[in-house]
Amino acid sequence: MRTLFKISAISLFLLTACSQQDETGPAEVRWDKESCARCVMSVSDRKYSAQVRGGPSDRKTKVYKFDDIGCAVIWLDKQIWKDGPRTEVWVTDYRNGNWIDARTAAYVTGKVTPMAYGLGAQSDAVEGGLDFAAASKHIYKVEETEHKHRGGHMHDMGN
Repeated sequence: MRTLFKISAISLFLLTACSQQDETGPAEVRWDKESCARCVMSVSDRKYSAQVRGGPSDRKTKVYKFDDIGCAVIWLDKQIWKDGPRTEVWVTDYRNGNWIDARTAAYVTGKVTPMAYGLGAQSDAVEGGLDFAAASKHIYKVEETEHKHRGGHMHDMGN
């Protein structure tokens, strides 16, 4: 009976430990197998992807993945918990694919990105670069002038 109790206790511990997800930081991406939470395109470009971790304060945080920082910014703005203390925004550094804090990243314009917002994030400051607030304004300007002019959200912007 003791052995059965020990096995049950160990099994319960292992199941609990394995089922817990990190409550902070970016999550692993299954490239080409996951879809953008906003536009439903495949998350495949390792240079321009983004993630948002957050959710209502009465629940465990959840990770949402995006094919472009533009999709993440616009999607997050519609969430009531967007400014909550548990809300994190991550973006890949376009130079090396490492995940960095999107709110402290520097952004350069003129990049060819999956959804044509044209922003590349990097971990260190760059002359003429944009901070997160300026990058967000840039995203909304592109959304209003380019995407709306062409009849909505663009999906094949590499051409």
